[in-house]
Amino acid sequence: MTFSIVEPKDKDVQKRRKLYMELENCIGCRACLAACTQCGGHEERNRNYVYDVNPLVNRQTMPLMCLHCVDPACARSCPAQAIQIHESGAVLSAMVEKCIGCQNCTIACPYGIPKFDEEENLMYKCDLCIDRTKDDIPPMCASVCPSNTLQWLTEDEIADKKQATEVGNDKWVTSMPYLEGETHVTVNLPGVLQGTVKLF
Repeated sequence: MTFSIVEPKDKDVQKRRKLYMELENCIGCRACLAACTQCGGHEERNRNYVYDVNPLVNRQTMPLMCLHCVDPACARSCPAQAIQIHESGAVLSAMVEKCIGCQNCTIACPYGIPKFDEEENLMYKCDLCIDRTKDDIPPMCASVCPSNTLQWLTEDEIADKKQATEVGNDKWVTSMPYLEGETHVTVNLPGVLQGTVKLF
């Protein structure tokens, strides 16, 4: 089973922006959920989630949306090749005309992101607001986040954040080895896991 990835046309990759998640900033407002439903083509469906980390213990929350894996298990497991990968690296929702409703993708994803709509017989997931991000406009979730948990940054800006943490490279997480594989979304794990305190 193969799927095609179109190489990006722009040569200056450092200028391309990525979704950056600073998880410990999350205040649980769920503005990202409301904004997600307003993105073009989402048909008012939520495609991201906010989890309570320790229910009944504290109010810590954490956003979770598709991490847009470089080698996505959802696309690899799709027998109909319904899941396409945009040249930016965004892993798109299943194509209506190709999806056969087998739900392989929902089982294969290590993060539990793809959801299956039984009425539509179709998988849907975060597509990184591709109608916006292909033109370098922030995804809806990042555009409304009041606590800077979700940010739309260049590789240079992400590198600056990494340097500012003043922790070893083995403790500042972007994707591997802590996530399943390399991703197009950058995640900075909470300071409590890094052994650091908040820097602001």
